[in-house]
Formats: sequence, C-alpha cells, structure tokens
Amino acid sequence: MSEQSPPSFVLPLAETLNVEFKSDLKRLPDDELIEALVCLANTDGGELWLGVEDDGTPTGLHSAHQNLTGLPGLVAARTSPALAITVDAHAVSGVHVARIVVPKSLHSDVSTTRGMYLRRRMKQDGTPECVPMLPHERSSRANRIGLSDASAQVVVGATLADFDPLERERLRQAIQTYGGDRVLLELDDEALDGALGFTARSVSGERVPTLTGLLIIGREIALRELVRTHELAFQVLAREAVTFNEFRRFPLLKALEWLETNFRPYNPENEVQIGLFRVPVPKVDMGAFREAVANALVHRDYHHLGAVHVRLDDQGMTISNPGGLVEGVTLSNLLTTEPRPRNPALADAMKRIGIVERSGRGVDKIYRGMLRFGRPEPDYGRTDANSVVLQLSTVAADEVFLQLVVEQENKQGGTPLPIDSLIVLATLREQKRLSTDELAQHIQRDSAKAKRTLEHLVEVGLVEAHGNNRSRSYTLSAALYRARGDKLAYTRQAGFSSLQHEQLVLNYIRQHGRIQRNEVMDLCRLSGEQAKSLLKRLKSERKLEQHGEKRGAFYILGENGAL
Repeated sequence: MSEQSPPSFVLPLAETLNVEFKSDLKRLPDDELIEALVCLANTDGGELWLGVEDDGTPTGLHSAHQNLTGLPGLVAARTSPALAITVDAHAVSGVHVARIVVPKSLHSDVSTTRGMYLRRRMKQDGTPECVPMLPHERSSRANRIGLSDASAQVVVGATLADFDPLERERLRQAIQTYGGDRVLLELDDEALDGALGFTARSVSGERVPTLTGLLIIGREIALRELVRTHELAFQVLAREAVTFNEFRRFPLLKALEWLETNFRPYNPENEVQIGLFRVPVPKVDMGAFREAVANALVHRDYHHLGAVHVRLDDQGMTISNPGGLVEGVTLSNLLTTEPRPRNPALADAMKRIGIVERSGRGVDKIYRGMLRFGRPEPDYGRTDANSVVLQLSTVAADEVFLQLVVEQENKQGGTPLPIDSLIVLATLREQKRLSTDELAQHIQRDSAKAKRTLEHLVEVGLVEAHGNNRSRSYTLSAALYRARGDKLAYTRQAGFSSLQHEQLVLNYIRQHGRIQRNEVMDLCRLSGEQAKSLLKRLKSERKLEQHGEKRGAFYILGENGAL
C-alpha cells in the first residue's frame, strides 16, 4: 500500500455522476459496495473512493479492508457479467483510502448476482444517487450504446390493418419527390414492407408491423395507442406571444409535410442578384430545416415520453428531441464521426425514401444551410444526456459572403464548397484572424488536414496567409473586404503594410545593429520569399547593406537607412 498519493490521484472535491464516496469506518457491507460499483458501470463509469465520507473528508479504511488484493475477485464473482475493476491504495491526509476505478459497461448492462440492475442519476439538489433501472431504461440504454435497435422490433398488439393505404401512397410519392431509391417503386406492398423493414416475421410466421413500419405508414389512431412516445410539436412565439402552438401524432412523412406547410408562412424569402442569377435567401434554409427535423424524428429515443419540439421565436429556431447523443458521438466530433444512428432500421428506411441525407452526413447539410448565407454555425451547446438541442440563428444573411460562396462554386462548375472550406471561411468572417491549430478545432480535424484546407483556399484567392511556420495565421482575402466596403478592417486584420514592415526592420537594426532573413520572417510574420523580397528592395533603395552570403548573410543600415 503506497504511503503517498501520486499527483495524478488527487481526491475529488465532491461526489458527481462519475465519483462516489463511501465511508468505511464501520466496514462498508459487501452488498452495498457491489451495488455502488454496478451503478457506476451502468452509467458512465468512474471511480469509487472507499474510506471517504460523503462530504469528501478522508477517514480511512476499516481494518478488514487494509488488504485490497482480493477485492477485484470479489467484485467479479458478485456481478454479472463479471465487472473488471482496478484498485489503488493511497495515503490522504494521514489515512489510507482506496480508489476503485470502474469501467463503463458497453456490451451489456451489469447486475449484481442477486439480479439487481442499478444506475446513477443526479437529484434536484445536484447530488448523485443510485436507483434501480426500469425495463424501459434498460432498453433505452441498449439502444443508445448500439446493443439493440428498437425501430426494428415488432410492436406488440399491432397488425397489418394498422398500416394506412394513404400513407403507402404518400411514401411512393415521397420516393419520387425526394429522389429516393426508385427500385422500391417497382415492388408490391408486401415486398416494399420487407425491403424497408416495415414488417418482421412472428414466431408463427405471420408478418407483423415493426416500429419503423408504424412510424412511417401507420394509422394515426394506431400510433396514438401503440407508440405513445411519438409526438411532434410546432410553436411560433413573437415577442413572447404564442401565434402557433400545435401537437401532432401523424406518421412521419405526413408529419414532415404538415410541419413544412405550417412553417412556410413564417419563413419569408428575399432574392439577391449574383451575376446573371437571382439567388433566394430564406429566413431559414429549407434544406437545413428538413434535415434537422427529420434527424430529430429519426434519432429520438422512442423509449421516453416527450415530443420533438420545433420552436421559432425572435432569437431563431430551436429543434429538440428526447434522448441525448448516442454512444461515441460528442459535440467535439459531431462533424467528423462515422454515422451512428440510434434507430438504424428507421434511419435506413428514411434514407432510402430520400428524406434524410443518404451518406449519413446530414449534419453537414445543416451546417451548409446556415454558413452559406453568412449566418452563425448551428449551435448544439444546450445538448445534454437527456436531449439533443439544436439552435439555428435567423439573423439577416450576409449577402456579400453569399456572393463569395456562389461565385466560387460557379468557378468550380457548380460544385458546392467542401464543408471544411465553408466552415473555415465562416469562422474567419466571424473571428477575423486565426492560426491553423485554432481553425482545426472548428472543423474538428487534425492540424495537417486543416492546413491542407487552408492552403487550398489561399491558392484560389479566398484566404490570405501571414507569417511563416508556427507564426503563420490566416485572414479572409483583401478582395472580400473590398467587396464588403470594409478596407480598414482588412488592414487591421492583415497586419503590417510593406511600409510598416520596412520601419520594423530599420528600427530593429537601429536597436540591435544587424538583422538576418530568419529574424525578418519572425519579426514581420512573413514567409521566406516575402522576407527575401523585402530585403532585396531595401538593398536596392540603399537603406540596407548586405554582408556575407547565403545563410551567413546579415544586413546593417545603408546610407539612406539612417535618415
């Protein structure tokens, strides 16, 4: 047992969702310890500190726990499947405590050998507690971490009579309208149901509706009775006054049409002349709107009550759905992670119909629908473990930025700008000047990929680079600032003019007696060629004198440089 905690093992200040304190003054019962560890494993994993009071005061281990060698075996024997923990003993404030590290269970829920499934949750006062896992919570967790697909399962009590012929026709029209898989149009109803996962075979061999089938072509009355978690709400608030507030339990294709029909009157559209074309500028891009709402309906957690909410107010549009992000998807990899649908069967059906992005990169479409018009990027910042919340700003479009994007796409033969390039341009528009590492965070890629994107934008004249190597930074091009009528802003962001570069070099020599090309590069944040050109000009104007050659060359003031 170590006498001193290593620096990496600092006793946490308080209990959290991932940290549990357990007093061991009266010897913590094995059952209580096992239950606490199961709770952590079935949530997000974490650590249990044995020998620490609830308020974080270390009081030490009971004599029965001084030897912790057998604890991992005890835990493995008392849990199903066996939970593999690690234990470290440390001295804190003069007493010995144990730090038990619990991994997150990713392959199945963990129970005690007495059959108890438990999880942690936060109470209203902000402290954690351990509670039993209800059946629907176990199903929800399995769905979230990819162990099961609720949308592919049959719905108890449903029959083929619960499918609506009108929704079947709507489905076939949607495939034509949205460019879905046209092979589906050649199938009869039974074959179509099988191809899209609308039915599955029961034990007796009968075709029975799945959740996917009911959600897409089910009768509204069947959805109300058999899928009570499904609901869509559309609300419009103007200066806090409610002008539209309705809830519907329509099947998904009908729900999307209903929502779009009621949203259009609140989505005015202007036009901007760009070259020979007039480009529509809506308050909210309809492509981004459709994708965001469809994603909310497809990826929501159908084990939990709660509507998918679409709300338009003075600040913008908010789209939220029950159920947090699925396992492996975070706010920091949202743009780059592989698609991980919560409901794979439902997602696949909607892709084949053409409703959502078939590549699974619908988030790119949402970003493009915002950034292309010079609006702020989509904001997922309010997302938590219980819901995904997307906010879309409805500020006025930046028409000059839109023109830049459209003109560049026209130069590329109508090919849309890569989403990474669009994010870089939009970020520089907002934050003016950034380094490669800073921009890499925005596009959620490594610095090497970010640099390739940036250098391509430099080549096509949309971005300008300043400085070299580690000091290299980027701004939007001077042409864009001129088009915006904001030449002063470009001058401020681009940095020093050639005259200012000259004065910096001359002042440096006056202070230090000489200067070399690499010092000019660092001082003025220029590339090697730019520094070479500057020195060559100052030599020709006899403001500098060169001494030495190649790498050993240095410069002192010339006869005109001392003026």
